[in-house]
Amino acid sequence: MTGALIAAIITITLALVFYTIGVWSEHQSKKLKKIHLIFFWLGLCMDTTGTILMGRIAKQSIFSGKLSLHGITGALAIILMIIHAIWATIVLVKNNEDSAKNFHRLSIAVWAIWLVPYILGMIIGMR
Repeated sequence: MTGALIAAIITITLALVFYTIGVWSEHQSKKLKKIHLIFFWLGLCMDTTGTILMGRIAKQSIFSGKLSLHGITGALAIILMIIHAIWATIVLVKNNEDSAKNFHRLSIAVWAIWLVPYILGMIIGMR
């Protein structure tokens, strides 16, 4: 196992840890807090870093013309994570109760969608 692969696995796993903590602690508290936002952004940063590292290792990216289910779901997950983190930032800045309620419903869905490429990546990596 190369150093690059180890770094990619660690960053993707940190993304899982940070994003899961952010989403589920927000879900349990039923109120979006700054700490949740920090975990969302950390998860996004780690996922993006890990995805870039994995893409370099695989020499395949969404822009190379070699699309796969893993690549498509991974790109969708990052896009949703970006939207999720930006929306969380806006909700906290505006401090609007209605926006916060709508946001709360989205978090679990984005997290569940994010799990698809994570699990696919593990399955692909085990082959």
